[in-house]
Amino acid sequence: WRTPGTPEAQARAKALAADGDGDLGSVSGFTGFYVRVLRTALRRPALVVAGTVALLFASIGLYGALGHGVEFFPDVEPDQAQVLVHARGNFATDQLAALVEEVDVELQAMQAERGEFASIYSLAGVIESRDELPEDVVGKFVLEFVDWEQRRKADDILAEIRERTAGIPGIHVEASKPRAGPPVGKPVQVRLTSRDPAALEAEAARVRAFFDRTAGLIEIEDGGAVPGIEWELSVDRAQAAKFGADVSLVGSFVQMVTRGFKVSSYRPDDSDDEIDIVVRFPEAQRSIGRLDELRVETTNGQVPVSNFVSRHAEVKTGTLRRVGGVRAMTVKADVAPGVLVDDKVREIRAWLQGEGKPDPKVAWTFKGEDAEQKVAQAFLVKAFGVALFIMAIILLAQFNSFYSAGLILFAVVMSTIGVFLGLLIIGQPFGIVMSGIGVIALAGIVVNNNIVLIDTWDRLKREIADPVEAILLTGAQRLRPVMLTTVTTILGLVPMMLQANIDFVARSVSVGAPSTQWWVQLSTAVAFGLGFATVLTLVVTPCALLLRMRLSQAPDAAADDRPDCLRPVGRLRRRPVAGTGASPAATAAE
Repeated sequence: WRTPGTPEAQARAKALAADGDGDLGSVSGFTGFYVRVLRTALRRPALVVAGTVALLFASIGLYGALGHGVEFFPDVEPDQAQVLVHARGNFATDQLAALVEEVDVELQAMQAERGEFASIYSLAGVIESRDELPEDVVGKFVLEFVDWEQRRKADDILAEIRERTAGIPGIHVEASKPRAGPPVGKPVQVRLTSRDPAALEAEAARVRAFFDRTAGLIEIEDGGAVPGIEWELSVDRAQAAKFGADVSLVGSFVQMVTRGFKVSSYRPDDSDDEIDIVVRFPEAQRSIGRLDELRVETTNGQVPVSNFVSRHAEVKTGTLRRVGGVRAMTVKADVAPGVLVDDKVREIRAWLQGEGKPDPKVAWTFKGEDAEQKVAQAFLVKAFGVALFIMAIILLAQFNSFYSAGLILFAVVMSTIGVFLGLLIIGQPFGIVMSGIGVIALAGIVVNNNIVLIDTWDRLKREIADPVEAILLTGAQRLRPVMLTTVTTILGLVPMMLQANIDFVARSVSVGAPSTQWWVQLSTAVAFGLGFATVLTLVVTPCALLLRMRLSQAPDAAADDRPDCLRPVGRLRRRPVAGTGASPAATAAE
């Protein structure tokens, strides 16, 4: 410890007080270095301000050319995944169960080898709650993973599932993980609408073909009808009347061969839902051939239904979807790991607007993640604009100067340079939601630093005759609080940027936890944006203040050929306070 009487302590105290009593020539250390840098910048204030504006546009262009794109929400490691089993054809329930069982065997084998699943839930057959699932889905698995530290990444697990099930004949297995953000299904979706069904199906097939040959798109579906047949029974009512047969009775007998004829329902004591009571023929008599052998009671006795009922196969009719009363089909796809949805959407949009322009009778629009991303982007832009407007009102009331308020808001906009440069350095995409929130949060800190600087400038310019000397003293006095705010904020964000999680109770440190992946983009935007904004506050803002003084005092400056910034700067001379008669030296001593 140094005592106050030692020469080292006295020199340190003198250096700390030098920027406060106006003796800039005695300032040393980092503050002295900053004063020298600022003095150099003040020699060309217009060039510094113009260069900063040019750097803003350059950073945006540089990120557009060399950046890692744009994404809606960050890619967060999930705690569960979904496996869908696709099969096309007319299958019985036991056949569907057998197909799904083959996938279940592979999943159980993976569990026995690595133990990466906490639970495996499966469903086979007709899925009542489809949740926009394709019509050819015959089985569904929901996989719950163990803790992230005890398993591989979800992308690696899903890749192994696809590899293991690729050789199972008759089915296609789709393994996917839930994406962060609102549930939108598959992220890449193109909705086609038309009043001409033939043109709609043709365009959907053409867009599907483009999806198939586009690298980075996987698990593609077009929303078309699943190939299949259905048996249609046609009743000749005139012939049935000759035999005295009741058409409704014929329908009831047909139901007994298929799903069963509902006769009543009841509610068990332990259930809130009713259960149907149906009547069916024995299993051995429930077949397609049995339909031709049915006999119904008529006024003339039992008569074979084949006398007035004909059976023939027809193409199975799928689900017809309409939007606003117009037929619609949606081509959907997922993206491969490491591929950004925004990049694929841009590629598809360019094709649809160019060589792949669809039939004029067919309209198209992007849905899925792109639609939700635009909504979130519009909201954040509006929120940022409202925040700037409120800040402007408060700053105008505080400084009573449009220039000062505009200069502070200018620094907020310029701070985005640091955001883009930070994303380039870290190698991250710009997150519409998380990076956008980071830019809005950054505005509050940047405003505070500039308020501190400009408020000190407004006070010192009334006391010091030379504006350059006043600006230098302003920067020297405000350097410590501005740097303190910047350093403490950035240091606090470093663990979030590095995805480090410190558990003081368990006395452990983990890196890469899923909970930390949410905040990397936000913390990166704030940290790098604040770091660059600090340079703006300490260098560019003083140059802009001097530039204003130059423009407002241009006639007075013509009396001296030398610009103010080239005049010798020694001990600052303060103006005497009006009404006191105090000398400049006395004022400086105070």
